[in-house]
Parts: sequence; C-alpha cells; structure tokens
Amino acid sequence: MPDLKNARIAVLAADDFEEVELTKPVEAFRDAGARVDVIAPHGGKLQAMQHDQKSIRVEIDRMLQDASPEDYDAVVLPGGALNADFLRMDGEARRFVQAMDQDGKVIAAICHAPWLLVSAELVAGKTLTSYPTLQDDIRNAGGEWVDREVVTDGNWITSRKPDDLPAFNREAMAAVERSLQATAGRGA
Repeated sequence: MPDLKNARIAVLAADDFEEVELTKPVEAFRDAGARVDVIAPHGGKLQAMQHDQKSIRVEIDRMLQDASPEDYDAVVLPGGALNADFLRMDGEARRFVQAMDQDGKVIAAICHAPWLLVSAELVAGKTLTSYPTLQDDIRNAGGEWVDREVVTDGNWITSRKPDDLPAFNREAMAAVERSLQATAGRGA
C-alpha cells in the first residue's frame, strides 16, 4: 500500500452519487494515510445511491465555494448519473477540475463522472474510459474512449463502474504517490 500521509485528496460530489464510488476511494486513501475532504456545492450531508435506490447520507467536509484546488494533490470524482449531471452544470465544479488539470494534479473519475470533464472542456486529446453511455460525449468532445477497467493518461485515472473500483483505487493511489515523489524531487 502506498504511503500517502502527506497527500490531500478532494472528493467532489453532489447528491445522488453512487455510494461505493465515493466511500471505497475515501476508505482506500484514508487507509493509506491521506487527508480526504468530501466537497460539495452545499453544506450538510449528501444523499448516496445504490444504483437507483437511496442509501446512506455522507457528511460534507467543505463546501465547494470554500475549497481551493491549490490545497489538494488530487481530486476524486465519483459517478452516479444524477450527481455527474448536476456537477457538469456547476461553474465552480468546472473551474475546480480545470485548475487541478492545469496544475497537473491527479484527476480520478469513475463511471458517469467524466461528464464533468467533458463540460469543463478538458477531454480533447485524452484517452479515457467511463460508463459506456458516455462514450459518444467523450468522442464528440475530442477524447478517445476505450472499454477497459482502468485507464491512465498523464495525470488522469478513469474507470467504468463499481466493479472496477479495486483497479481504480490502486491506480489513483499510485498516481498520487508518483506525483508526491515528483514534487519532493523538485524540492517543492
């Protein structure tokens, strides 16, 4: 398991996210020693879904308007069609991922979450995967969509669905570890 005790991870979500696509990455990063903040457009708690059924509620650590991309080493974007559709229309969410990408920070998106990256106009020239229903959106935005459990393209890690979470978490944590090592190597 990577040592991520110096890592700060933002998990950006809205209501109706897919439960395990948030809870499992949060658990994996915290188990590796990272500090993880669940960030949302509103305060209080977020409603999770297990497919099309409401499930648990998750406490929000920070509101999006109060979160700065400069404070984080990576952003994790859980799926859930309604969550992703809401976030893609939120200007602050688009600006957050644009800033993370501009700084070369890790972006880990699963299932429907790449919709935010499409709407943030970031996918052109990237190879990624997602839930299969997004493949036309990704291609139309200039990205290359592939059907694999996990895809790494530069600072991006993407996966298709909850079954891919072991590979997604492994690759996302490895990318954060590489990023931290590169930053330390530059003396930053």
